[in-house]
Amino acid sequence: MSDTGPANPVIPGFHPDPSICRVGDDYYLACSSFEYFPGVPLFHSRDLVHWTQIGNALDRPSQLSLAADVPSSAGIYAPTLRHHDERFWLIVTNVSEGGGNLVVTATDPAGPWSDPVRLPGVSGIDPDLAWDEDGICWCTFAGVAQVRIDPHTGETYGTPRKLWSGAPGDKAPEAPHLYRIGDYWYLLIAVGGTERGHGVAIARGLTPSGPFEPCPANPILTHRSTDHPVQNTGHADLVQAPDGSWWMVLLGVRPGGGTPGWHVLGRETFLAPVTWVDDWPVVGEVAPDLPRLPWPLVPGPVEEPRDDFELSELRPSWISVRDRPAAHCTTKERPGWLTLRARGTDLDEPDAIFVGRRQQHLSCRARTLVDPAEGTGGLAVRLDERHHYAIEASGSEVRVIARAGSLRTVVAAQPVPDGPVVLGLTITDPPPPHDSRTGPDVVSLGVEQPDGTFTVLATLDGRYLSTEVAGGFTGRVIGMYAAAGTVHFDWFAYEPLRP
Repeated sequence: MSDTGPANPVIPGFHPDPSICRVGDDYYLACSSFEYFPGVPLFHSRDLVHWTQIGNALDRPSQLSLAADVPSSAGIYAPTLRHHDERFWLIVTNVSEGGGNLVVTATDPAGPWSDPVRLPGVSGIDPDLAWDEDGICWCTFAGVAQVRIDPHTGETYGTPRKLWSGAPGDKAPEAPHLYRIGDYWYLLIAVGGTERGHGVAIARGLTPSGPFEPCPANPILTHRSTDHPVQNTGHADLVQAPDGSWWMVLLGVRPGGGTPGWHVLGRETFLAPVTWVDDWPVVGEVAPDLPRLPWPLVPGPVEEPRDDFELSELRPSWISVRDRPAAHCTTKERPGWLTLRARGTDLDEPDAIFVGRRQQHLSCRARTLVDPAEGTGGLAVRLDERHHYAIEASGSEVRVIARAGSLRTVVAAQPVPDGPVVLGLTITDPPPPHDSRTGPDVVSLGVEQPDGTFTVLATLDGRYLSTEVAGGFTGRVIGMYAAAGTVHFDWFAYEPLRP
């Protein structure tokens, strides 16, 4: 996503649980999507640094159906993306289907992807796929357990058997990935939970089912009990570049503010170099600035900062809450405008009509031109139903609404002339003085005047839109919504205020 050079995170914003594969000179990567639709964003890169979203694996109701009662931070967890027999395979868990695991396939990772093959015999989250020399497909999942499967039919053979799951006492052994590298099969797992204790451990054996010998240097990656600016490092996947070098993608967070530190963008995708010593991987630093790469950088297409909604379909980076029915969201009703038709009453409701994109910069600005003549709606930064800030237009009034836990309040209101109005929000560092109680950022919401000046109606503490306050596994999403009637949006613009 960055076009300024090699920097971490390589895919900023709410892009957790990365899984990667390489085909020739091309890399492909998938992430978790939780309660958002479409599900499982897919990215392409030629250099491991510049990533372009090319689609979503689960982009139609026959693949992904999330009911209104699916909680935020439920839904789609932790995919594994692999290429085998000239086909891409993606296995993932929909935890809102009773832990239902499914496999979809495609010849082109940009899609279309197949309808799901269900795996009722695989009960754990974070499933992995690996094929041995005889073509047998092994599914390894959180716990850590393993079972042989037929990925074409979903049939399992035998009962799952426990494998190595980290050191005694390791919390939450999950995110397993199995690889054949040289003379060994390697089992890479996450341990310690996805919070500050997160880490990566590895073991090796002579067969895909073990027995596995743990690495004496485990965990091979963790930032627990450090003051490193990147925390919660874990849930990793390995890939080998065409030149023979090895790399790791992993999730991490960037906490800000005082104590305990609040991360607001969610878990992001980072890159680290890997070397091998005595047939064990050694992970280099997860640094904000990547080391010089042994190949030229190949920037891909950069998403335009402004969307004028001139296409018949939305860009793949736009996501909605649980579903996106065409009757409630379309660019075809009023050419050059996004039309949203309310279903719930506001963003507090699980069936709210919302179209947003992930916040990807710690400091940024978002604006939209809204025509509220037929309804009520606006611009919001959302973490979940109980944690969001919005600037909303209705008739000749705009108002700022804050929802933090059980508290919901109209913070400010101001009359505006009838007709379309530009609503905006900026996210910036908190003003000084700073101390241990200072939050990670502030969110200012307001109206843009005809002369281009921005009138701030309210500035709110960003900590209440953080995982440390709200809980869960997602990050902020900024976008447009309809609270009543029909609302039209002419354009949406998003820009970083600093790299």
